Amino acid sequence: MQQLLHRGAAVTQRRTDEVLDASWDDLKSFLVCARYKSFRNAAEALGLTSTTLMRRIDRLEECIGCKLFLRDQSGLTLSDEGAAMIGDVIEMERHAFNIFRRAARSSSDTAGTVRVAVTEGPGNFWILPRLIDFQKTYRKITVDLRCAMEQADVARLEADIAIQLERPTNPDLIVVKLGRLHIYAFVSEGYRKLYGVPSLPEIRNHRLIMQHAPQVDDSAYARVLGLKSLEGIVGIKTNSSIGVLYAVERGAGMGFLPTSSVALGAALVAVDLGVHHHADLWLTYHKEFRNSDRHKIVVDWLKKIFDPKTYPCFRDEFIHPNALVPMMAPARENFGLQGYAAAGPVDGQT
Repeated sequence: MQQLLHRGAAVTQRRTDEVLDASWDDLKSFLVCARYKSFRNAAEALGLTSTTLMRRIDRLEECIGCKLFLRDQSGLTLSDEGAAMIGDVIEMERHAFNIFRRAARSSSDTAGTVRVAVTEGPGNFWILPRLIDFQKTYRKITVDLRCAMEQADVARLEADIAIQLERPTNPDLIVVKLGRLHIYAFVSEGYRKLYGVPSLPEIRNHRLIMQHAPQVDDSAYARVLGLKSLEGIVGIKTNSSIGVLYAVERGAGMGFLPTSSVALGAALVAVDLGVHHHADLWLTYHKEFRNSDRHKIVVDWLKKIFDPKTYPCFRDEFIHPNALVPMMAPARENFGLQGYAAAGPVDGQT
């Protein structure tokens, strides 16, 4: 009996050691599979092949001694054991990220890199021109500016600071509203001369430049224009807000852009359809960076350059684009968009 007890204790100890030896890469793979609910999509996010990822999950399941996913043609679903485990693994991931954040915070004072993620339009046309002057003042700080419509996850170290269109709910993050983007319809002067200014009753006689991106609701275009579908009206569809501005400036059709575009000097004509849209800009960063000097400098600078008191285009209340033009004269003089997106007009559309 005593031998059996010793043998059982040895087996239990060996089993415990195997579980503790589980690779963090395998646990991270488990989290990504749970988020994407697909081996193929999760493998793409991790930069792995689907075969390698499935091997990792098989190894983790063998180590733990239970199945973590139910696998079928529709994708991956957490098993009861996987659902019970995922909260603990998320907590492990959170602590791992905190370790790296603390290291980054304490590695230097006002020297080093700060990664800022922002949507494409504000990043390229608002932050980047001002970043040149910032860089002249703070020579020891490198701002790694990442402009994309895909939202960066600050909590998971995809960026140090993010400016995004959706307010985060993670309690570990500090969230500040920077301002509001007001979206309006525009055409170029050349388009107006050739085809006139679009109106809702005649909208099907015009061409639409449509942005298709994760944070853009495709169905909103039809609702705003009072149409059942956009079939036959979309001339260009792009995932790039810069592409929309370029195409509109070149006379390709009507596009929806921030009112700040014309206020900063883009050669656009406001189209008064009786509708407009807005999206709030949220600045977010992890609490761990509150005591990092270089991060505080960048955060304060971002708040300053988006201050609605200085820049009326970011106020909560809607201001017609034409009314914004004189109000934004100082900003236009120093950071105007003339020639920024389109080098010149298409032949015959001067």
